[in-house]
This record gives sequence, structure tokens and C-alpha cells, in this order.
Amino acid sequence: MERQKRFAVIGSDARQLAAGRALARAGYAVEGPEEIALADYILLPLPLDAARTPLAELLRAARPGALALGGMLSEEAKAIAAEAGVELVDYFAREELAIRNAIPTAEGCIGVLLAQRKRTLWGSAVLLLGFGPVGQAVGTRLAALGAHVTVAARRPAQRAQAESLGMQGAELARLARLAPAFDTVVNTIPAQVLTAPVLARLRPGSLIVDLASRPGGTDFDAAARCGHKAIHALSLPAACAPETAGEIVARTVCEMLREREGAR
Repeated sequence: MERQKRFAVIGSDARQLAAGRALARAGYAVEGPEEIALADYILLPLPLDAARTPLAELLRAARPGALALGGMLSEEAKAIAAEAGVELVDYFAREELAIRNAIPTAEGCIGVLLAQRKRTLWGSAVLLLGFGPVGQAVGTRLAALGAHVTVAARRPAQRAQAESLGMQGAELARLARLAPAFDTVVNTIPAQVLTAPVLARLRPGSLIVDLASRPGGTDFDAAARCGHKAIHALSLPAACAPETAGEIVARTVCEMLREREGAR
């Protein structure tokens, strides 16, 4: 009879605990960091911040041949793993995780918009920057709620896709010219696109919800000077739907392990 594989789950936030429960339902023996020396696999947090997670100490205690899986790996984390002789892979780099994670991100974004706005989304003009997985999830849901969504994206294919889904497509290079028509902006682009000149052309007192990873795509100081409310809404899946977010991580990790086993 094949031995039950063991996971050591590191971290105690709600998403990580939910991931551990999902891994147990998938048939793994799930323990905490105290059992890391016996674990076949180590589930590390998302994002993996070596400054907050005692990574070197943990990985030095791992059994030889253990596989560590973390999210948004820094170069520091990779160096620590290499020094400890532990293979470290990034589950956040998986496309299916990005697509599924976009769902709770979009729901969380809509929650922020509803809490901050004084008008319905129905009938409102919303400018959406970027149309990757998160942009697509946000845009389709806003449109379903009756918002008039304009998608500004660099790639013609993304603009065409937005149009095929009933939204307006616009060139990102025209952002400054588009800005005066909007008082609500959602950004998903991880590069500074909402610059001071663009922000100055938005309607007074605009609301900006920036979903891009740090440092975001907004000049937040310039937004404040212009009198806009800019919210950097990070880690919405963990904040708004930790149970679902944990299950998404566990599902991705299980798929990665199945692929590894199939390759042997």
C-alpha cells in the first residue's frame, strides 16, 4: 500500500488554513510547520515574504528531497531555498491560478466600488485599464451589472475581445484623452499608467481602484493632490473570499504534483 504523502502547511491566515483543509480532502496528510522534517511537500504562503516568514530556518529543517511550493517568489526566497538544498516552485506563476484567482478579485473589486460610490454601477461609465484575466473578470461582471465599461488596453486583440463581450475598446496610448469622460477607474496594469497628467484630466473627485501588484499602476501622491480617492486594493481573494482562495491554491498545487508524478 502506497504511503500517504504529507504536507506541512506554513502560515495561519484564513486562505492558508483553507488550502490545508482542501489538501486534506484531496487525500494528503496535512500538518503544521512542526512536522516539516517529515513532510514530502511544504506549502508556503502567498506572497512569500522571506522577511515575515522564517524561511531559512524552516527549509533547513526540511527532509532531503522535499518540494516547497510558494507564491510570488522573491529572489531572496529562491536563494534561501537553494542554500538549504530544497526545490522551490512558484504556484502563482500558473495560468490556471491566475484565471481562477481573478474571480474573487473581481467580486472584491465590485464590493469596493459599491462601498465607495454614491451611485449605482448600473448606468455608470467605468474606465478599465488592462484586459488580462483580472480585467476580463472585472469587466464582464461590471457590464452584467449594467455599467458602461470602456477597456483601455495595449493589444488590439484585447480591445477586440472587450468589444466582442459588449464593452468599448480603446487604445491605452489615448488614456489622457479618454480620462475627462470618467470619474471611476479600475486599474489592473502593473506599471504606472495613471500618471500625474492623466490623473489631472479625470473628473474632479474621481474614484480609482488599483488592483495591480505593488507598486501598482497609479501615482498615488498625484492622485491625492488632484483630490481623487485612490485605493490600492491588494490581496482581495484572501481578504474577501479566503475559503475559495485557499481552495484555488490547493487545486493548483494538486495539479502541479500530478504533472510531476506523470512526468516520472
